[in-house]
Amino acid sequence: MEGYSVVIPVYNTTEVLKKLQLKIDTVFKQMDAKYEIIFVDDSSTNPHTWITLCNLVDNFDNITAIRLSRNFGQHSATICGLSYAKGDYVITMDDDMQHDPFDIPLLVKKSSHDIVIGTYKNKKHSFIKNIASNLKSYLDYKLLKKPKHLKLTAFRLLNRNIVNGILKIKTSNPFLPALMFYITQDVCQVNVEHYIRQEGKSGYSVVKMIKLISSLVIDNSSVLLRFIGIIGLVMMIFSIIVIVALFYRSFVSGVEVEGWTSLISTILLFGGLQLLSIGVIGEYLIRIIRETEYKPSYFVKELKS
Repeated sequence: MEGYSVVIPVYNTTEVLKKLQLKIDTVFKQMDAKYEIIFVDDSSTNPHTWITLCNLVDNFDNITAIRLSRNFGQHSATICGLSYAKGDYVITMDDDMQHDPFDIPLLVKKSSHDIVIGTYKNKKHSFIKNIASNLKSYLDYKLLKKPKHLKLTAFRLLNRNIVNGILKIKTSNPFLPALMFYITQDVCQVNVEHYIRQEGKSGYSVVKMIKLISSLVIDNSSVLLRFIGIIGLVMMIFSIIVIVALFYRSFVSGVEVEGWTSLISTILLFGGLQLLSIGVIGEYLIRIIRETEYKPSYFVKELKS
């Protein structure tokens, strides 16, 4: 179809979805543009979420509701929505009204770019989430070669070529920013408001944020392997220096080293570093095995349109 597709991952929200649909409808009527909405229920534990989505589908002919078989995460749910989107442009946004649909025209004005990001003027996150978000932003800059000034959010507009490119990349652990920056560097941002969540609570717990950051570091870069290589080189040089010094004291100076404590400490240090290295390499191997098996990043349980 010509026009726009709005992809919205959903988790445990209900009444706010009706308000969201109404606002989106108002925006596109003002723009005089064709559109569709694709809600992807990421296996919500709230049974009323799917009921609400089914009611919306029954009342509006341009809405599709997809229910995943289990909770795959926001990025996988978004990829699922992209695979069903038919519009020339696809807009992704959250389900809790922290992204205001009335800001969609701001994204559309910059649609000559491959990707347009809605960047928050002032974040309405908790202190801990802001710290995690800033850390992730730094890693995006260092690992994904994201422009330093660019602030990523889930409120974005993608043109059809970028969507098709993302869908061609088959991975069981999708991370949208990595996929986007792999395909294009033509990314711009517009300032939008960030509003307080109107329903429920964030699905990103501390554990999930750690998993997201680990996915960014391990799935999309070799930085840990390089770091371990550097540590190994430094420790090897240090070891050679210590060995030379000990031999010098023993054979040249005639000083015997009674080094039981230092010996045990050295063994524990190197043993710990070896175990750490094996653990990191093992984590990479696990991810490689997953990719070679190619387990899809999502499974659809039910579709209603």
